[in-house]
Amino acid sequence: MVFALSLLLGCQLAGELIVRTLGLPIPGPVLGMALLFALLLWRGTVWAPLGQAADFLLKHLSLLFVPAGVGVVQHWELLQARLLPLAVTLVASTLLAILAAAGTFVLVQRWLRR
Repeated sequence: MVFALSLLLGCQLAGELIVRTLGLPIPGPVLGMALLFALLLWRGTVWAPLGQAADFLLKHLSLLFVPAGVGVVQHWELLQARLLPLAVTLVASTLLAILAAAGTFVLVQRWLRR
């Protein structure tokens, strides 16, 4: 489990280092995840310890949201003062994401029918 977690964190660190060194406009963890994906493709299979570590992290994923929830409660007055713009932004961005996903699905479906 220690090796698997070290591998996950190492890929994230490598992604951060590459992004900061090259000044890329993507988050470091996203690049780290792409590096891990490339490593798994190269290997052809998922190591059993890595799968176990991933299952463990997914099983306890809700715990990772506790700090965000505490932050919301801690800064409730600040959020409450800007509640309407935040709500409009959240609803609009959600609708745009749904429309983008549906549009992509329709385009891919048309492309596959050719």
